[in-house]
Amino acid sequence: MRAYERLLSYAAVFTASDETSDTVPSTARQKVLAGMLREELIALDCADVRLGEDGYVYAAIPATPGYEDRVRLGFIAHMDTAPDFCGEGVKPRLIPNYDGGPVPLGDSGRVLSPDTFPDLSGLVGRTLIVTDGTTLLGADDKAGVAEIMTMAERLLREQIPHGRVLIGFTPDEEIGRGADHFDVAGFGADFAYTVDGGAEGSLEYENFNAASAVFTVRGVNVHPGSAKDVMVNAALVAMEIGAALPADEIPARTEGYQGFFHLTDMTGSVESAELHYIVRDHDAGKFADRLSLLRAVADRMNQRYGAGTVSLTIREQYRNMAEMVRPHRHLIDNAVEAARRYGVTPTVEPIRGGTDGARLSYMGLICPNLGTGGYAFHGPYEHITAEAMDAQTNILVELVRLYSQQKG
Repeated sequence: MRAYERLLSYAAVFTASDETSDTVPSTARQKVLAGMLREELIALDCADVRLGEDGYVYAAIPATPGYEDRVRLGFIAHMDTAPDFCGEGVKPRLIPNYDGGPVPLGDSGRVLSPDTFPDLSGLVGRTLIVTDGTTLLGADDKAGVAEIMTMAERLLREQIPHGRVLIGFTPDEEIGRGADHFDVAGFGADFAYTVDGGAEGSLEYENFNAASAVFTVRGVNVHPGSAKDVMVNAALVAMEIGAALPADEIPARTEGYQGFFHLTDMTGSVESAELHYIVRDHDAGKFADRLSLLRAVADRMNQRYGAGTVSLTIREQYRNMAEMVRPHRHLIDNAVEAARRYGVTPTVEPIRGGTDGARLSYMGLICPNLGTGGYAFHGPYEHITAEAMDAQTNILVELVRLYSQQKG
């Protein structure tokens, strides 16, 4: 079975996570896909297949006889999709021999255009997989799941020599909790890769330092006719908080290593208001400065409107894995070599986001991130090609071959 065929099957399962939930996993629906993967891994004759109540799936492919002393290599992907946009009722559409032009997305009125998504010009002639414009596709990261599963099938069916290979599928990555309950010791890998990136052949080992920040504003609501020096309009205070942050340091105006403050959600009335931000920066010092600025803004509002008017809750999510990966240069070199062997131009670039691997790298499992072949994640314009998924699967297989030549 080709990887894209698995993606189509997995995309039909609604697996969005929920940041407001305190259960593990955050949504029970993720365990539906986890159960499917467990059964598929068993059917492939993988070993040590397990699925816990926490929704994590683990499996192993035992080493080829004589290769037991080689590097134990892990591959990890996440099963949940982003809660930002509808992930239920996904109806993928395949466009064989894509011609490079605009693609209407069903009857949604949305159009996948090369003017907006220039990567499309490089996908001409391929089988393009798109949405109907009303949901996301779920290639983030069901494409990664599908590629790992297809790699496992090839290793077992084609009897490719290899050291011990470990497989892990996580819930709740999209809400920053994917590594919370990952069993690093039980997983048993010396090193691992997450398969959760963009174009095939890409490698990412520098990611944002990340935090969420929530401003909660308590207003004083009285009749506007007698409001002078009494009323505190929480919605206006919230607007003032937003205006106090740098206007150019937002996702729409930053790139590369530039960090940002991203307002993801807000509600407000005279009585109360909330602003939800995510905060990102590759540089640890600049990241700390961003968090300090948020605290200073909250303090300033309380000085202006009274103690307790504004409360700020900051939750650090993950850190830049670069300092953990750099001492293990072979992870970078082998990923680049694996891509080249299959005629894929490798790219090494910073992630403007994060993966489970960022946190796992600080939990003792060094874990850079590989591409999946997908683009425009988290929304209705998400797209991928069958050929890119084939290429990325080949890269995973080649990585296993390379590490089968290295002793652990």
